[in-house]
Amino acid sequence: MAHVSRGRRLMGEINVVPYIDVMLVLLIIFMITAPLLNQGVKVNLPKAAAKTLPAKMNDKPIELWVDAQGALYLRVGKNVIGPADADTIRSRVAAALAANPDRPVLFKADTSVSYGRVMKAMVVLQSAGAKKVGFITLPPTQPQPAQ
Repeated sequence: MAHVSRGRRLMGEINVVPYIDVMLVLLIIFMITAPLLNQGVKVNLPKAAAKTLPAKMNDKPIELWVDAQGALYLRVGKNVIGPADADTIRSRVAAALAANPDRPVLFKADTSVSYGRVMKAMVVLQSAGAKKVGFITLPPTQPQPAQ
């Protein structure tokens, strides 16, 4: 008599359903966290016809900005600090410039901020050791970007 095997046959295919489930969970996680990664402060920049900075900067610039209420914010690399007082800004900028004195320093202020507040912020940068400071503006015809 011939013996007929009624056992399970080996399957030579990969079951991809669990991988699809994991991929969809990761997609949902990234979709939820991506908007949280955009850090910024709404600043209504003035418009000016100025030359742009070179596109190739070796180091990420140090950015100081003043919002409409006059609060100071600082971005060193990916770290955003603020609202912060002048002493905190001064010490952080001084530490960043001590590590690399040639690092570019950029400044932006809301159009509604008084001239005196802008000058106080500039004095903070100067006392921290910034020798050159670039101002961030918008071209005259460009609309304000949403942040």
